[in-house]
Amino acid sequence: MGTVLCESCGKPLQQDEGETAFPDMRYDGVSRRSQTYSRTLVDKVWNFFSSVRNAVIMIIIVLIASAVGTVFPQEQYIPTLDPPEIYYEKAHGTLGKIYYQLGFHNLYTSWWYITLLLMIGISLVICSLDRVVPLYRALKKLPVKRHPSFLKGQQVYTQFEIDETEKERTLEQLEKGLKQKRYRVVREGNALVAEKGRFSRWGPYVNHIGLILVIIGVLMRLLPGFYLNDFVWVREGETKQVPGTPYYVKNVEFIEEYYEEEDLPEGVEVEGRVVKNYQTDAILYEQRVSDIPGAPPELVEVHRDQIRVNHPLKYKDLLLYQAERRINQLSALNLELIDNRTGESIGAFKLDLYNPPADIQLTDEITIQILEYYQDFEWTEDNQPRTKSPEPNNPAFVVSVISPQTPEGERSWIFLGSTLGSPDREPFFSYRFNKPDIVDSTGLMVRKEKSLPFIYFGSGVVMVGLIMGFYWQHRRIWIDLNHGPLQLAAHTNKNWYGLKREILQILKKMEIDVTIDQLSKGGKSK
Repeated sequence: MGTVLCESCGKPLQQDEGETAFPDMRYDGVSRRSQTYSRTLVDKVWNFFSSVRNAVIMIIIVLIASAVGTVFPQEQYIPTLDPPEIYYEKAHGTLGKIYYQLGFHNLYTSWWYITLLLMIGISLVICSLDRVVPLYRALKKLPVKRHPSFLKGQQVYTQFEIDETEKERTLEQLEKGLKQKRYRVVREGNALVAEKGRFSRWGPYVNHIGLILVIIGVLMRLLPGFYLNDFVWVREGETKQVPGTPYYVKNVEFIEEYYEEEDLPEGVEVEGRVVKNYQTDAILYEQRVSDIPGAPPELVEVHRDQIRVNHPLKYKDLLLYQAERRINQLSALNLELIDNRTGESIGAFKLDLYNPPADIQLTDEITIQILEYYQDFEWTEDNQPRTKSPEPNNPAFVVSVISPQTPEGERSWIFLGSTLGSPDREPFFSYRFNKPDIVDSTGLMVRKEKSLPFIYFGSGVVMVGLIMGFYWQHRRIWIDLNHGPLQLAAHTNKNWYGLKREILQILKKMEIDVTIDQLSKGGKSK
């Protein structure tokens, strides 16, 4: 139904008298479903997704949206503790506010972006099915005898007179010449058809299959456990959970090595020291439930490695990359509590900047309470204290000393290198700063890509489809002696010039004088 060429002889079925335009040969005149049915809702949905124009529009929208999503950082990469509705406007002005309000701050996991990817995948499936079925019908058999109107309608066509006694020999020579050109030849009486490169017609659909696999691989990243892209800072000697996994990583030691002068090539001058190696000696633990009922989970060592740049720690599907480092970072403030009446030290205490205690029992009678802690202290526009980030770049504490002299507590601010007491009265206590604790930290990129092999395989299938479609052509040549003169017609899906040259080479071996200009619609030769 809807075919424009007879599937048996190739005669145009819907061509008006006197009309010279030959029907489309893409599917040998076999109609697609989208060109035949358009009444029901299913037909309309099918026709929408089978349209190449609609698919291209959706792809362009996704590409534009993906580009816009990289203008400002996504919400998960915001470098401050500000909520996103405040950060984008504060950091990027009006454009940042519009960016947030339009939902681009969580673009790649937004419902409409994922819906577009699904629609593109559905379009690829329906586009392929809509065209594969008629293509299969057109290619499953290779009719030999074709109607004269079919032969004359081809872009490559010529005819010439052959003596009655030479017909058999001519056909044999043509068959031999076509086989030498690696054509598959089928002959029926005084007609033959030659074909090669049929598999290239399936190239675009192999390409579609690869793209569908790539989209499925991308969508698999949204499933829990299939994709992880996170970051973790680990101080020397610290054991910290790897985000999104049941594993813990311990930074045994961070090593930073530099080239010596004698290691550099002669005559090369550099400013400063040149880093030779960044390395984290790490141990990976897995949290496992104890065999003893009621006992807390225990950490079991499962792997240890030296993490260097481009040499990650690999364990199963988990990868830990060496990405950043922080040298000589503050780890703790060491202070002494001073009695202002005597000027003597009551005792020393430590304020851990990463895990400060709630209170410190300095003596039997004196307790220091930690009331507030701001890791990266700053004042807001309303003169309110806050922290800019979770890193102890500018630590500040609010402490209270409970003692017999101050049973209700004496509040003080402790900044990095200075203190601030109550302005209402002379404080009982002051603080003396000692050398702080310093530590090196390593920044590890946490990656898990279970869907990556799927994406790579889909990309490989895409390349196979592109090679099939670009480097080979589907060529068919019909030769017929059943209607008087010898008629030669040919068709290809591309590279018409190459097809004509191939035909000329065969004819010249038979000493048949034909020019390339004569291998055209309506061309004649002797």
